[in-house]
Amino acid sequence: MSLRPYRHVLNITDARRVLFLGFLLRIPIFSAGVVLTLHVVQSLGRSYSEAGLVAAGSTIAIAVSGPWRGRLLDRLGLRRVVLPSLVINAVCWAVAPFVGYWLLLVLATIAGLFVVPTFSIIRQGVIAAVPEKDRRTGLSLDGMSVELSFMIGPVVAVWLATVFDTRLVLFGLQMLGVLVGLVLYVVNPPLRSADPETDAAGQVVPRRAWFRAGFLAICAAAAASTIVLGGSDVAIVAAMRDFDAVSSMGIVLIPWGAGSLIGGLIYGALSRPVQPFLLLLGLAVVTAPMAFAVGTWSLAFLALLSGLFCAPTITSTVDAVSRVVPSVARGEALGWHGSFMTAGSALGAPVAGAAIDIWGFGGGFLLVSGVGAAVALAGYAALQVHRGRVAQHALAA
Repeated sequence: MSLRPYRHVLNITDARRVLFLGFLLRIPIFSAGVVLTLHVVQSLGRSYSEAGLVAAGSTIAIAVSGPWRGRLLDRLGLRRVVLPSLVINAVCWAVAPFVGYWLLLVLATIAGLFVVPTFSIIRQGVIAAVPEKDRRTGLSLDGMSVELSFMIGPVVAVWLATVFDTRLVLFGLQMLGVLVGLVLYVVNPPLRSADPETDAAGQVVPRRAWFRAGFLAICAAAAASTIVLGGSDVAIVAAMRDFDAVSSMGIVLIPWGAGSLIGGLIYGALSRPVQPFLLLLGLAVVTAPMAFAVGTWSLAFLALLSGLFCAPTITSTVDAVSRVVPSVARGEALGWHGSFMTAGSALGAPVAGAAIDIWGFGGGFLLVSGVGAAVALAGYAALQVHRGRVAQHALAA
């Protein structure tokens, strides 16, 4: 393990610029969901289930838009995709915080359909900016910036929502997202490498050429990882309620995020990559012991260990997608990858919730860990079978 690759990546101006923009863009994304829930419950006087319906509408819209917006990125380029998104989101969120519940639901869903495809753009920008040998390191840095945005954004947003009217906070956050998106439009980072050996710009690659079992297996691993993480999130809340320590949630969440940062740093500095299925299995194995926590501090320690596999697992799936898909189709492929992750996250919460209702918080951790382990083992076995067949065909040839 060496930190030299990080110096190589951070010495590249385009990489630094894209990573910083990614950090700024994701703060409103992670913050707005929390503030939107508080707005529906506090300012509109609705129930948590109704707040969940708004979140679900927006989440489903974002998942649906991922492949579609990614395909447009491949065909039309960054500016022609981002500009309509900025206009529609600016209009929707200039109105949505100040209207009633049902119109808010409609506007949030429309905004989700036309959301700026931030994750796809930033990851493509990182891949294009760094040499292939440093790709995993660059993507690890991106994963760590995601964790920082997730750790900083919601905390600041919740504090603002307790001091100011949620209408103003929600409006301000969304306009901040539009403003940073405008900066992204102006900077217009390249989404493909200038290497002449890569696919030529404008070339069309049929979806059937890459939308195959290998790609879908990687996406399944990504979805399983967010099932584990989304389910763990709900189980942590249930555990803290059992411990009568909901107000001390940060004692658990901060080590969880810190563990992910450390894991991402280690993974990006390794001299050799690790298979996504092995990392997913590791995530499942280290998450399961959280079921046996007996208090806040033991849960915090176990969350730190679990976090070590969070960022590396997701980063490895992004890296794997970038290597099995032609560069001219990478936007759509990363859109599908993001949609699988969104679907996994949406599935993880109800799956864990059902187990928690029957067996308590421990059941939530164990069930999502079991799902992650099952997908990891099935994917690894399928990969070994595929490699064996390829070797046999090569030997026969």
